[in-house]
Amino acid sequence: MVMAIEVVRIPALQDNYIWMAHDEESGETVVVDPAEAPPVLAEAARRGWRIGQIWNTHWHPDHVGGNAAIKAATGCTISGPRAEADKIPTLDRLLIEGDTVGIGAHVAEVIAVPAHTAGHIFYHLPDAGIAFVGDTLFAMGCGRLFEGTPAQMWRNMERLAALPPRTMVYCAHEYTLSNARFAMTAEPDNPAIAERLTLVEAARARGEATVPTTIALELATNPFMRAGGAEELGRRRAAKDAA
Repeated sequence: MVMAIEVVRIPALQDNYIWMAHDEESGETVVVDPAEAPPVLAEAARRGWRIGQIWNTHWHPDHVGGNAAIKAATGCTISGPRAEADKIPTLDRLLIEGDTVGIGAHVAEVIAVPAHTAGHIFYHLPDAGIAFVGDTLFAMGCGRLFEGTPAQMWRNMERLAALPPRTMVYCAHEYTLSNARFAMTAEPDNPAIAERLTLVEAARARGEATVPTTIALELATNPFMRAGGAEELGRRRAAKDAA
């Protein structure tokens, strides 16, 4: 029987989350989107975990800023999107749609989700029920369309919606309160959004994180997953950007 993966949240910068995944059976540890190195190295040392890999979802500095220092300290292997290799010089393995990476006996499928950046990918581990989604999907939100189109992002939402509902979604920012407030303007008559906004407000008032989330929860309360098509997603994204 394959054992579960332990995932640790490491706050970084202003509102980033770095994820560190550990497979107890093999002893392997992967860091996902390290914004900076010091808190990652400190947490790994505290737990006695040896970092063997970094997985990057996209090139933005707040996702790859810790790559070089972590690699220098640990000798780890860094994997990330082939389409953004020119912007992530620390990459050892260049990934495209359909490739796989692994942690212990767990296999992560690489899925291309261009829009936030042109080469953005995410990592889905079906047997563990985990998805590391970078800046494509947020709790009650989605990434800005810096290098893509509403049609691309809507396709991404469809692909994420097709994952099992209980899939745990690990996104890279604490944006949920802002997203929840916007969601209420997008769907003011959705009681699930109103209920979640209340819970998120209380959690943030206590200083608690609001992620990870689940696909099921996003299908019920995320206005971008619920947009119904590219045109409405684009309209909602433009309204959120202007808010």
